[in-house]
Amino acid sequence: MLGKKDAIATVAVKDLAAARRFYEDKLGLEKGPDQSDQVSTYKTGGTRLVVYTSEFAGTNKATTVTWGVGGDFDEIVKSLQSKGVSFEHYDGLPGVTREGDVHRVGDFKLAWFKDPDGNIHHLNTM
Repeated sequence: MLGKKDAIATVAVKDLAAARRFYEDKLGLEKGPDQSDQVSTYKTGGTRLVVYTSEFAGTNKATTVTWGVGGDFDEIVKSLQSKGVSFEHYDGLPGVTREGDVHRVGDFKLAWFKDPDGNIHHLNTM
């Protein structure tokens, strides 16, 4: 039933203006039409990301959005670092090593960062 439909990531934030600056200026997402003064949409690849205000923003302790960026991984990590994005370090994960901000499982690379509300975002070489 849903297997042929696109899924849309939805991220709760407390301050929509700060979130807009982060998602547009730091991540480089293309802004789509706002659905209201409480909701912004962004184009990311062939899908969309919805950012909306909520009192529960930043309470999720797990990954919110994942981007499989393939061979552009290193370039994207460097670009985000140059824009002041700080990466998370998760040491002690079984089978995972870390080189600076990049986690590795064999040739597979992973990196995590947070938005201004603490929502966890993930990049990988998938």
